Amino acid sequence: MRTNKSLFTLFFLLVSIVAFTQNQTAKVAGVVLDENNKPVAGVNVSYQTKSATTDKNGFYQISVPANQKVVLVFTHIALKNITATLQLKPGENFEFHVVMSDKAEQLNDVVITNNRKQVQGITTLSPETVRRNTSAMPGVESVLKTFAGVNANNELSSGYNVRGGNYDENLVYVNEIEVYRPFLIRSGQQEGLSFTNTDMVQNIDFSAGGFQAKYGDKLSSVLDITYRKPTKYGLTAEASFLGGSLTGEGISKNKKWSAITGIRYRDNSLLVNSQETQTNFRPTFIDVQTNVNFSPNKRWQFSFLGNASQNKYNYQPLTRQTNFGTIDEPIALQVFYEGQENDKYQTLFGAFKTTFSANENNTYKLITSIYHTQEQEYYDILAAYYLGEVDTNIGSETLGEVKYNQGIGSQLNHARNDLDALIVNAEIKGTHQINNKKHQIDWGFKYTRENFRDRIVEWEVIDSAGFSINPPQFHVPNNQPSSSYVGPLVPYQNVRATNFVDINRLSGYAQWSTKTKLGENQLWITAGSRFHSWKVSADGVAGGKMQTVISPRLQLTLKPDWEKDMLFRFAVGLYHQPPFYRELRDEDGVVNPNVKAQQSVHYVLSNDYNFKMNNRPFKLVTEAYYKSMTDVNTYTLENVRIRYRANNDATAYAYGLDMRLNGEFVPGTESWLSFGYMKTEENQNNRGYIARPTDQRLKFGILFQDYMPNIPNMKLYLNLVYNTGLPGGSPSYADAYDYQNRLRDYRRADVGFSYVLTERNNERPDGHWLKKFQDLSVGFEIFNLFNNQNAITNTWVRDVYTKNQYGIPNYMTTRVFNVKLTAKL
Repeated sequence: MRTNKSLFTLFFLLVSIVAFTQNQTAKVAGVVLDENNKPVAGVNVSYQTKSATTDKNGFYQISVPANQKVVLVFTHIALKNITATLQLKPGENFEFHVVMSDKAEQLNDVVITNNRKQVQGITTLSPETVRRNTSAMPGVESVLKTFAGVNANNELSSGYNVRGGNYDENLVYVNEIEVYRPFLIRSGQQEGLSFTNTDMVQNIDFSAGGFQAKYGDKLSSVLDITYRKPTKYGLTAEASFLGGSLTGEGISKNKKWSAITGIRYRDNSLLVNSQETQTNFRPTFIDVQTNVNFSPNKRWQFSFLGNASQNKYNYQPLTRQTNFGTIDEPIALQVFYEGQENDKYQTLFGAFKTTFSANENNTYKLITSIYHTQEQEYYDILAAYYLGEVDTNIGSETLGEVKYNQGIGSQLNHARNDLDALIVNAEIKGTHQINNKKHQIDWGFKYTRENFRDRIVEWEVIDSAGFSINPPQFHVPNNQPSSSYVGPLVPYQNVRATNFVDINRLSGYAQWSTKTKLGENQLWITAGSRFHSWKVSADGVAGGKMQTVISPRLQLTLKPDWEKDMLFRFAVGLYHQPPFYRELRDEDGVVNPNVKAQQSVHYVLSNDYNFKMNNRPFKLVTEAYYKSMTDVNTYTLENVRIRYRANNDATAYAYGLDMRLNGEFVPGTESWLSFGYMKTEENQNNRGYIARPTDQRLKFGILFQDYMPNIPNMKLYLNLVYNTGLPGGSPSYADAYDYQNRLRDYRRADVGFSYVLTERNNERPDGHWLKKFQDLSVGFEIFNLFNNQNAITNTWVRDVYTKNQYGIPNYMTTRVFNVKLTAKL
């Protein structure tokens, strides 16, 4: 009994220390640089009567009161003042780096509450880094693809896979509003534009797993983007061989109204024409986005986010030749096409958001949105193909050409696919600070109604030397041409279905967050849970049943009281992905209304190590993770089109290690190196574990920024990715257990050079024409710098005489040059 009392007393004392031992001050530290990214010594950093001075390395440190707004003033005899407003938690160590100039005085009226994103395991990207990144498909996604754990083998797609998940397992928010991808798109070159307009972005947060309960119901990742609220009038324009964009922003005289609007146009002809298939092709993509804000007073804020986009994809292939095989036995596939493809994707999206701050501690939000998409996919394409031996005689006049054919066949593809979808959301959310902001409670409820009207009519017929090829799953003996075939003639694939589907969903979450102390160590705790209930109704199909899932989640972060700046995080949670429309539709296009939610248990252990090298800040982030998945909805993946089996017939797992070192390798610029190892396998109907379609074992990524010391106006941006090969895809509807080949490794480097004409504007006299511009630069880009041949899928060709099947790689884009002009007023 005495032992139990002692343990109880010890536990009570520990809880008391954790709950009540709080340091009522915080520390702010950082480096002050000038416009040339050199340290500035002698800068006075002051708050009321307290002050500090930067040393020869530009470093400063100052203690400030916690839980209240603090105005820091940075002053220097030769530079303009900077004023920053901060609000920090007790005991917090906050890094705040400053760039001072001799231009007009700078005011930073953003209230920084604490460094919570780092604590939550969220990676924050600089919008400027995203805008300047060189990529064939520019945008946030192109930068994410350089992260460990984020993979993509298609430079024409904005889709990405995270830690073994597929494109459909990623959450994307803009201003806390969920956004959607088109449904019918099956090729990356049809996508055109990412939803996010990078010229409108203020903040970008990304989590690759173990995320909090306040985020929605997906299995893999969260991308949370915030558009900026303008504080002045401005205009940004960009033009290149691939298209252009124009973004305008402004604010009313009374500061209550502000708006930012962007229009983008893209033409992928330059990229697509670099592929092996010769075409008459001009894909065009255009969208318009606007974000309007209204603040009648300090308590109320209203905003509207609108988007309208149209993708037109008119495709007429002509010829193609792909060389493959070995040095001893080189083979070529020649294809001659007839017919064309006409696809169109039109989307309209609108969302209203209302924020009410009842007081300093209580905030409520009401969010409503409507998403409407109309998509059509029409094509009739006849492809006559020839397999032949390539002439490798260097002295021959026909070097590289086919000497004679050893296999002849044809392929006819037909589709008349139409989809019309309407998705309506209504959500209410609340945030409450209690006990002098030591605790935070977040909650929310969301209702969603989804309506889909879908018609699928597509088939494919393949013959070899005049003999019809049956699909792999059609088990009727066919020994042509040795003996006559007496079985039925069937298309290689045939999908016909009409679906009218309604889905009603109700979801919600509640979570609690706090920051406390464990001895001398800082401890953050976030615990919460989600629920999601849904019911699917489909015409002509037996009614679906109501299903409900609950997803508890926990995140712990510990910052030890060590001399080294380290942070340890552990996250565990149960994650569900209730089926979206595409996940309900099986390989034959038929809807199964009772598909279960896929389930995954996440375990994530990570470490952040902040350090200085050559007096410049660096951070090493290491994350180990394991995911155990049940009720897995297996699928086939062809380019970017996913087709589910809609039967929850598998279990799966994924585990790996992600590492990223980022910092100022070059003073004043942010770059990073990343490495990832991942393995993911699935077990269908207890047949044994095989690689999932996204099983990409090794990943290396580099995003590097530099400038020439002797020509500081000249900037360099390098984007380099290496991924080991994915499982190579099987013939359509084949048994995945029979085909476990892998594609070749994906290697790509994109580099951009930008000459900034406004680099030394402060040295120019007033009235100079360049003074009108905040930024004016001319860029030159090289996509696929080393001209690597990367394959996205295989085309499978069968020779009826030899009974051989050839997997001919479908190569992506080759080396392409682009010129770009950017201007900002």
